[in-house]
Amino acid sequence: MPELTVRLPPALLRLFPGSDPEPTVSASNVAEVIDALDRRWPGMRDRLCDSTPAIRRHLNVFVDGERATLATPVTARSDVFIMTAISGG
Repeated sequence: MPELTVRLPPALLRLFPGSDPEPTVSASNVAEVIDALDRRWPGMRDRLCDSTPAIRRHLNVFVDGERATLATPVTARSDVFIMTAISGG
């Protein structure tokens, strides 16, 4: 399984004191990225995913600049960025 770096948003870091803003995880898709984060910081999956399971509406996960789902594959060269959704009017 490839190791990759994930960039986490400040809002999520505040909920998990001591968490790393750019952790390295082993994963082959976004769901495994989230599982790895949850093993490191229990409860993180509940903040990132709903019960269906899917990525929560108010969050976006991007892999190589494209919006991702839990099934989106990742590689060691993938750029994975989790961010809170931005809305406005």
